[in-house]
Amino acid sequence: MTFADPANTPAAAPAAAPTANPVRVRDIRLDFFRGIAMFIILFAHTPGNFLTRWIPARWGFSDATEMFVFCSGMASAIAFGATFDRAGFALGTARVGYRIWQVYWAHVGLFFATAALLVYVTDLEITTRNYWGQMNLWMLFVESEHWENANILFSFMTLQWVPNLFDILPMYMVILAMMPLVIALSRVHLGLVAAFCIAMWILGQRRFMEAAGLPYLNFTAEPWVGNDDWQRRWFLNPFAWQLVFFTGFAFMRGWLPKPPVNALLIGVATVIVLANIPFSSVGVRENGGLGLDWASEWRSENRQWISKSDFGILRYIQFLALAYLAWVLAGDKGDRLRVTATHAVARIWDRVLKLILKVGQQSLAVFVVSIFVARFNGFAMDVLGRETGTVLAINAFGCGVLILTAYLAGWFKSTPWKPKVPR
Repeated sequence: MTFADPANTPAAAPAAAPTANPVRVRDIRLDFFRGIAMFIILFAHTPGNFLTRWIPARWGFSDATEMFVFCSGMASAIAFGATFDRAGFALGTARVGYRIWQVYWAHVGLFFATAALLVYVTDLEITTRNYWGQMNLWMLFVESEHWENANILFSFMTLQWVPNLFDILPMYMVILAMMPLVIALSRVHLGLVAAFCIAMWILGQRRFMEAAGLPYLNFTAEPWVGNDDWQRRWFLNPFAWQLVFFTGFAFMRGWLPKPPVNALLIGVATVIVLANIPFSSVGVRENGGLGLDWASEWRSENRQWISKSDFGILRYIQFLALAYLAWVLAGDKGDRLRVTATHAVARIWDRVLKLILKVGQQSLAVFVVSIFVARFNGFAMDVLGRETGTVLAINAFGCGVLILTAYLAGWFKSTPWKPKVPR
């Protein structure tokens, strides 16, 4: 179907009768769950925050990282998939490269801003803690015979040194770099996409690959150590984590059909989610007093199945079950998240929902700020104390910063300095 340019329409042509176009309702589920993930990530990265004992990650194998990566895959399918379709493979690849460039400098800026904060609050000597030491940044500030020949800053800038806590954006960059290959494979056959993702995941399973005597696919995180068996690798292995990213990507591209909503699937997903609670962090913690030590023993003996670094398969299964239930509960296009009532509680929820959606729409900017704010909040709790009211107030402050960041990022993206051209 083509649309004529109004400027080229003959003047004598009769005006077409207006047609009633159906109102398109935006599907808010993606923004909603990304927004929820951003708040959880803030709580989870705040040292000594008692809220982390009860966040959703403590009730199952998966956590907010799966939410972030899965939703990023879905968002990438919308943003980049359309570019590949509209502008071709070369320009689609160029746009992915530009996004990698943006994420790279976000990673660099986040690290140096956080390192500067930790050095500053340590030098204040308000507490006795060495905050940059707690982040394992000794090699950046302390000379050692193991590091004197290593160019630490060059290693960081080339992603050879990936410090603790700063691993998710490098992982995201590598997965983005895989996208053009996945798009190319999809144009041949979707089975090749599945084969590629599964193969990469298998190669990223350290225990399985070492047991088979085959090379393990991951990057080293501390290049000065050498290639010893105990060499630290990237905590979030991108070759394993691409599986959940491209699952979300495939759903949004239509390569995977959306699952039906029926009692059988709801029942199976519910059983999966409930069955792994005894093996979760909360389950092990609470079951200890009930004499159910078998859950803790099972976790110790089966770490490869729930490994966060290599994205163990049970994390994937539990996350898909949880995501399905959340998808069903939210309703078509998130209809159940919206409220039509006008009473006070409904109005409050409507405002809260708008804030969550705004945070989800600006996830990269919000994520970067959340890591920085989380370390500041941990310092604030050390100074002000960890009484319940104090901790809740500091967490509320952090949430407020994320919301402000989201609105500010949205304002900049709207380019308000440009003249508005009527459509």
